[in-house]
This record gives sequence, structure tokens and C-alpha cells, in this order.
Amino acid sequence: MPPAQPIAPPPAAPPIPPPAAPPANPNAKKILIIEDETFIADLYARELNKAGFQVEVANDGTTGLSDLEQNQYDLLLLDIMLPGINGLQVLKEWKMKNLISPMPVLLLTNLGQDEVIKEAFNLGAAGYLIKAAYTPAQIVTE
Repeated sequence: MPPAQPIAPPPAAPPIPPPAAPPANPNAKKILIIEDETFIADLYARELNKAGFQVEVANDGTTGLSDLEQNQYDLLLLDIMLPGINGLQVLKEWKMKNLISPMPVLLLTNLGQDEVIKEAFNLGAAGYLIKAAYTPAQIVTE
């Protein structure tokens, strides 16, 4: 009797491709988040994307200011403590060049000192939210 031949396993099925991302809605509002903490930026971006917004993220003030100059956004979520140019400087430079821009700027930070808040509003911020007081989902609904 001949020795038993090992049975080869059946060929593997081709991998299933991941589901395609839904097509971007060209009419969706565009939001720029300038936030240096990647984890926090990702949390906000994910929640805003789920709510139907187009979101871009810049991880420092210089990149964010460049993005603002090259693209149009419907809203800016801006951290204050950033590497390079801080958020108040980004806001100041943006507003100096775009006096009549309808884009609201919401500062999203953990700095809650009265002087900083006052300066932010004097520079043209439309709102000031303390990160620790809101979840990303609450920011979307605000």
C-alpha cells in the first residue's frame, strides 16, 4: 500500500476588499480643525465626519494658517496652545487678511483665563469652548 499523501488545503479565498467610503457630499460644510494633539483632533474629526461634515486637520499653527489661505472653510475649530504660531496669533493673522470673512472661528482649548478669553473675542472669535467641559459629540450638537 503506498504511503498516504497529505491533503492540500483548498486555495484561500481572495481577500474581501474593505467597504468603499461613502462619496463625499460636495455640499457638506467644510471644517478645519487646528489641533496639535493627534488623538483629540481625530476624535473631533470622526464625530464631525459622522455628522456629515467634511473635515481637515492641521497639527500646528503654521500649517493651519497656510490651509486657511489656500482653501475655503465654513468653520474653524482652533486650539490656542499650538507649536509654532499659537492659536491667538493664527486668529489675528487670519482676521487681518480677511476682515469680511463670514467663517466663524471657535476656540477649542483648555485655557480658561479671562484675559485669554477677552483677547480671543477682541480678535474676532465667535465662540470659546473649554475642551474639558465638552465631549466631541457635544461639540457637534453645539
